Amino acid sequence: MPRPLSIPLEEGRRAFLEALRTFRAGCESLDDLALLAPSRAQGWSRLDCIVHVRTGLQEMLAGSRADTDTPADTDAASYWTAFAAQEADDPVPGIFVTRRTASAYTRPRQALQHLDEVCAGWEHHAPALPDGRMSFQGLVLTTGDFLATWAVELVVHQLDLDLPAGAPPPAASAMRIARRTVDALGTAPAGEADDAKAVLAGFGR
Repeated sequence: MPRPLSIPLEEGRRAFLEALRTFRAGCESLDDLALLAPSRAQGWSRLDCIVHVRTGLQEMLAGSRADTDTPADTDAASYWTAFAAQEADDPVPGIFVTRRTASAYTRPRQALQHLDEVCAGWEHHAPALPDGRMSFQGLVLTTGDFLATWAVELVVHQLDLDLPAGAPPPAASAMRIARRTVDALGTAPAGEADDAKAVLAGFGR
């Protein structure tokens, strides 16, 4: 059972937007061939990983309009246990859906155009999100925790890209929440001082 972890709206908003920008900048450092190389995410190339992030951001953007008065039943840590339970039976179909979507591009870097579009949508929408609660994927989260979970998602997948030297690192504000998340989940290796290593291990990399 994870320890409680709730992120205030402004902290979650800042971490999410900064993570969004650094993820996009990191993607820009990859050429077509580099995008076809394996990522740290099992079964996915770097391109597949980016397509997964883009489709997730689109789902999140749609879900951000589903505000509710229902009390929150999930926080920034317990979201991940709920998500893992949904994926536990068989992750292969989801992996294949993403790979088929990625294969539709005639050149890998074309995927960055669609990523740009959804990132631009979030740059416009996130600053206006009010403090409240969201119904998302059958769960109810506060707005701060909703944004924080995706700040963490962006950190993990930026690390999955295993970017070349000189590429921007994940946003520090989002990395702090990612580290707090794996600590709350109890999945970080004991005594690991390096946040990136702790987050990778905590999310099964």
